[in-house]
Parts: sequence; C-alpha cells; structure tokens
Amino acid sequence: MGECGARLWRGWTRARCQDNEAADAEREKRWSELFAQLDLNNDGRIDVNELRTGLAARGVPRSDAEEIVREGDTNHDGQLDFEEFTQYLRTHEKELQLMFRSLDRNNDGCIDLGEIQQSLHNLGVDISTEQAARILQSMDKDGTMTIDWNEWRDHFLLNPLHNMEGIVYFWKHSLMFDIGEHLTVPDEFSAQERRSGVVWRQLMAGAMAGAVSRTGTAPLDRLKVFLQVHGSSTPRISLWSGLHGMIHEGGVRSLWRGNGTNVLKIAPESAIKFMAYEQIKWLMKGSKDGRSLRVQERFIAGSLAGATAQTIIYPMEVLKTRLTLRKTGQYTGMADCAKQILCKEGVRAFYRGYVPNTLGIIPYAGIDLAVYETLKNAWLQHYCVDTADPGVLVLLGCGTVSSTCGQLASYPLALIRTRMQAQASVEGGPQLTMLGQFKHIVSREGVPGLYRGIAPNFLKVIPAVSISYVVYEHMKKVLGVGS
Repeated sequence: MGECGARLWRGWTRARCQDNEAADAEREKRWSELFAQLDLNNDGRIDVNELRTGLAARGVPRSDAEEIVREGDTNHDGQLDFEEFTQYLRTHEKELQLMFRSLDRNNDGCIDLGEIQQSLHNLGVDISTEQAARILQSMDKDGTMTIDWNEWRDHFLLNPLHNMEGIVYFWKHSLMFDIGEHLTVPDEFSAQERRSGVVWRQLMAGAMAGAVSRTGTAPLDRLKVFLQVHGSSTPRISLWSGLHGMIHEGGVRSLWRGNGTNVLKIAPESAIKFMAYEQIKWLMKGSKDGRSLRVQERFIAGSLAGATAQTIIYPMEVLKTRLTLRKTGQYTGMADCAKQILCKEGVRAFYRGYVPNTLGIIPYAGIDLAVYETLKNAWLQHYCVDTADPGVLVLLGCGTVSSTCGQLASYPLALIRTRMQAQASVEGGPQLTMLGQFKHIVSREGVPGLYRGIAPNFLKVIPAVSISYVVYEHMKKVLGVGS
C-alpha cells in the first residue's frame, strides 16, 4: 500500500512538472512573439519610440513607455533587450496575478460584475452596474461578461500598474469616467484622492493648461470680441484687416489685451466650480451615500456649479471684455478699469449680459456632452474591440467636434452677452436689453449677424485643445498626478 502511494505521488509530481514545463514554454513563446512585434527595426532591442508605437496600437497611453523602459532597463542603456524584457514581464505578471486574486473574491478563477463593484467600493470608488459592465467589456474577449486570468493578463501586461489603486485610477480616468465635458461636468474624485491632494494638483494642472492655451490663442480671442462688437459698424472687416487694424492702433502687444484678466479668473472659477459641484452632488445624493451620480445628474450638477462659479466671477468677465476692447491709454490696468466702470455706470454694470451668459451654459454643455459621448461610443463600437480607451487623438477629435457643435448652438447668446458687456463703452451705441439686442441684430444684420466673429472662434478651437492637452499632461507629470 505504501509503495502504491509512493508511485501515485511520483506520477502526480511528474505530471505537474510536465504541466509547468509546458506552461513555461507557452509563456516564453508568447513573450518572444510580443518582443518581435515591438522590435520594429529587428535589432534585438526595444527602445522608447518602438514601445510607444506598440502601446498606442494596443490602446495603452504612450506615456507609459518611459516607465516600462525605466523599470526593465537593468544595464541603463535606454533600451530593453530580450532578457530584460522577459524579466520585466515575469515580475509584472506576478503582480497582476496577486491583483487578480484580490479581485476574485470567490476563488472561481473569474472576475464578475459584483466583484468589480465590491473591490472598487472597498477603495472608496462607487460605480453603477452599467459602469462595471463597461469595465468588463473592455477586457472580455469571449463575451462571457466575466474575466479569466488570461484576459486580465493580456489586458494589463504592457500597462505599468503595480497595485489595485493604480488599476482603479486607470479605469476611473482613462475609461468610462472620462466623458470630455471639461468645463461643465467636473471629474469625480474619491475620498482617498481628496485626502492625498490629487484633487488640487489636478485642478492646478488644468489651470496651467488653460492659462497657456488662452495666452497662445489670445490674438484670435481678441479678434473675435472685436468682430462681435464692432463688426456691424465695419461690415467689410476681415480676419486679416482686423488683426492689422489692432496692430496699427496699439502694436503687437495689443493683441494680448484682456488676456491677463482672462488667465487670472481661471483659478478662482475652477475652485468655486469644484466646491459648488461637490455640495450640489451631496444634496442630489441625499441619504444614498453609496450610489454614484448618473451622467444626466452629473450634467445638471455641473451646469448648476458652472452657473454658481459664473455668478461669482462674472465681474471679471465684464472687465476682460472692456480691457480687450480698450484703446491705447484708456485704462492703466484692471483696477483702473473697474474703478472707471464703478464711477460712471454703477455696480449693475458688472453684471451686464449675465442672463444670456447663464442661459448659454445649458445648450453649450448639453450639446458638447451629447456629441462627445455619441462620437466616442460610435468609435468604440466600430474600431475598438479589445479596449474601451479609443486613444488620445480620437478623444481630441471628439472633443474638438463636440466643442464646435456646442459653440454653434450657444454662440448667439455669447455674442449678445459680449455686446451687452461692451455697449456702454461704444460711443453712440444703443443701451439694450437681451431681447432688445437680439431684435436689433436680426433687424439690421439678419440671422448671420448673430454669428459675427465665429470664424476666429473656430480657428482657435484646434490649437486651444491641442495646447491644453500637451500642457495638462506635462503638468500632471510635474505635479505627480498619474495618467
């Protein structure tokens, strides 16, 4: 009996060793094929540029290439040879296996919806069943709505995430939570992110991106305001003649008039909007602390938060318009401009155009969000099978198109707002209400008059979005905010 048991034990051990050898051989073959795919010039090494190309093709942020090379490059030559590459993958697979086991709470070898929701809840992030389903769909290759080890490993193998907090952050900011409505619906932040200071670092990165973007496109913005206010009195004015006229009147520096105020109001507006959004969100949730807001609720909360921020900083909007339109020597600065408006026109002048400005938030935000979501989801359904991250260029394209559509819908209100802000400074101009301005423009200029200045406004969309993205990503690295 003892001899029989020993034989069984030796047979079982030999079979297990053979299984392990087969698994090791399969893994080495898989790694070898992956290395060959990434080694584009076939020199036996993978550099950062080759890795960026490979990551982009797999829907992984290109910025992760530097981190992978830095972690795997043991001889510090800036590249990964096959031995370094396989050693990195071996270590990373062990980390992924530990994370997979922590998610697989019932130890059945698969991760389901409930396990995703519970694990994220334990880390302070509450998501709906629909959101959990979208996470699963981004990894689910066989359509079972569960994730086995192979699907999990293949999805995160080239993503340098080392713990569940990193995985959650990746899902939260790169997958379903990124809905593109940068100005209207603020991002959702967990309690852990608030405590760690991620919130304010991310808001600071956004403020810096906005400052550089607005400064870079300030000449086009000033030309837009100039055409909105003076375009009807000078009907033959063009983009070039408008720029030439501004340079002739005040020099090249005059193209940036009003930009200081425009940049200065970014920080308080962002901070007020975020704090107002958090309070409104808390009121909407009521006693249901565990649930997360649906997109429609986030849109309403974001619109109300935007209106709150606009109400508080709106006097700066009026100052920005007046300083943008000022002639050389008219004001010595922002304080002098505010003083003159207060003395000549009173406190109410600081809220001229407030009603059309507030009304314009709704159509712009609603259309921007709806178009962005529609375009992004259409792209995911048609072109992204293995990932729910469409990539940077697609997101920028969706954002540009959605922003353009939102501006088309809300532009007449923006034009009326600007004219109301500036009408006291226009000599001989009528002092009209919102409806009065609308009737005046349509009767004298027709419907096209409601879109004066929209050409430079459209011209600045692509450079503004591009500059914002580049600066935002750079500032996140500087401030230590993960992608």
